[in-house]
Amino acid sequence: MPDPVTYVFSMSEFTTQPWTFEEDVAHYVGRGVTYLELCEAKLADDDARLRDQLQLLAQHHMRISSVQPVVRTLFPSQSQPHPAPLPERMARFRRTIERLGPVAGDAPYVTNTGVPPNGNTQAVLDTAIPEYQALADFARDHGARIALEPLNPTILNVESAIWTLDQGMRLVEAVDRPNFGICLDYWNLWQSPGIADSIRACGAAGRIYIVQASDWRTPRSYQDRLIPGQGAIPLASLIRATHEAGYRGPYEVEIFSGDVPDSLWSGDLDQLITDCRAGLDRAWRAALTP
Repeated sequence: MPDPVTYVFSMSEFTTQPWTFEEDVAHYVGRGVTYLELCEAKLADDDARLRDQLQLLAQHHMRISSVQPVVRTLFPSQSQPHPAPLPERMARFRRTIERLGPVAGDAPYVTNTGVPPNGNTQAVLDTAIPEYQALADFARDHGARIALEPLNPTILNVESAIWTLDQGMRLVEAVDRPNFGICLDYWNLWQSPGIADSIRACGAAGRIYIVQASDWRTPRSYQDRLIPGQGAIPLASLIRATHEAGYRGPYEVEIFSGDVPDSLWSGDLDQLITDCRAGLDRAWRAALTP
């Protein structure tokens, strides 16, 4: 069973979307958070300023649990529509690895497939295999890993063509690279039949690279998630399955809260961090109970 002493907590910068990168670091450190999911969109394009920003991580002894590239999808998606051409998108992903590799280490870079052109999911999968093989080979040369994230059916054909963990694992197996695995986001996958068994199989294959948590209510927008422990997701059972699968890495709280009248992003973000930590702590402790 999970050990509450060794559980590693991380905050995604998406959860505190209104803050700048510098504000994220300062507030996370102030609340005892030592890991973060780095969102490249919050970083400067200018290399000199980027170096200054990344130096803050070293100064505060913060570690990166995963990276969200500014262009992470193979094909255009609602959240990342530009550039449209596939070669340009993959070139931008490679640039992210080059820019952040010195500080990110082996933290996984998250990817989604994007929207199937004209609804052609098979074409997406046929394209994804060689593209991800080449991307994984490039990442390997930089000491990096790539984590494919299956998404919830509510954003199918908006952000992704893959919506179950089993589908994601089939693509991972087809890519067949040791540094290409899975981003396991409970919000996206909790409703899948047999999800605990799928998590265990993914972990047995050594392919869980990062875990993300939030909570569920019926969405009122494409960005409507809750603080862990305040919704319908059975987090304790999912954590238990993940731990049994052998995963020992960070658990990131990743919350989107846009286009809703009671957005968490418009409230007290310091309190949000505290509540997220408390909620995930409770779920972790509950995972100890058979």
